Amino acid sequence: MPRRSIAEVLTGAIVLVVAAGFLAYAIAHSGRGAATGYTLYARFDHVDGLPVGADVRLAGVKVGSVTTQTIDPKTFLATVSFTVRSGIRLPKDTSASITSEGLLGGNYLSLAPGGDEAMLEPGQTITITQSAVNLEELLGKFIFSASNLASAGKGGAQDGQPAGSQATPAPNAAPAPKAAPAPKAAPAPTPAGPPAGRSP
Repeated sequence: MPRRSIAEVLTGAIVLVVAAGFLAYAIAHSGRGAATGYTLYARFDHVDGLPVGADVRLAGVKVGSVTTQTIDPKTFLATVSFTVRSGIRLPKDTSASITSEGLLGGNYLSLAPGGDEAMLEPGQTITITQSAVNLEELLGKFIFSASNLASAGKGGAQDGQPAGSQATPAPNAAPAPKAAPAPKAAPAPTPAGPPAGRSP
């Protein structure tokens, strides 16, 4: 019994250690761990599909993480705070856009540096932003436009002649009346000559 109890305790301890390792790995790679670098802000109309902990990427490389999302009570815009790696300085005209990894992928915050010589300081706000594109809304607009075009095409076919039918020939017109013949000109009078057998 004592040996069995010791084996069970060791097995349980190993399971706990492995579970703790998986948990630490998940937290470290989810962006929810301790934020490093300096904090910047950006305001968007809407931040659909951008969760807290999402990547902040520069040229496709992760340089930070999204830390919070709040609503500005004055402008009703979504304010996103995120971190940027300490060794990276961004120009003041840097733009931030919410980009999708694909139809089935998540969203992340993409940064595009500008050409300004002045740099953003910690705590400042990026003013050039582009909100997330709602794929469901775009798909709905496309379907609505396609249905309108189909309805318009059916209505035109009902009002006009159905496609593929041959045009009905017009009835034969009555023959035009023949023009009356022009009157013949009277023959010119023959000049009278001297009577035959008479000399002048």
